[in-house]
Amino acid sequence: MSIQSNVEVHTEWGIVSARQAGRNLAKDAGFGNVDQARIATAISELARNIYLYAEKGEIVIQYVEDTESPVSKRGIKIIAKDKGPGISNIRDVMEDGFTTSGGLGAGLPGVKRLMDEFDIHSTAGEGTEITAIKWLR
Repeated sequence: MSIQSNVEVHTEWGIVSARQAGRNLAKDAGFGNVDQARIATAISELARNIYLYAEKGEIVIQYVEDTESPVSKRGIKIIAKDKGPGISNIRDVMEDGFTTSGGLGAGLPGVKRLMDEFDIHSTAGEGTEITAIKWLR
């Protein structure tokens, strides 16, 4: 099983490629169809944000294992990173309904709901890195 996939995002094809890579890795890791769809949807949203706001970046999809917790677990980690303008208002973008692109505003709050762990770091003028993990149940 492939344990990591890196996909450059600078065109709409990058969004499609990242989504497919995530779905494939999730399937290989043992996720069912519903969780495969959740992971693919989260990746699509993150890749779309890179394309729309930073113009280019990367989606890294990794198979991960946590053997430190009382019950070992495995899952998929998604890292979306770019060197774009950054997000100056993280609190705003994490509110349902907030949009700067005219979309539905489900974006990052939707990704957070689809995944089990979610973390965002952004610096104005330097870029953004978002990490999300889905654990296999």
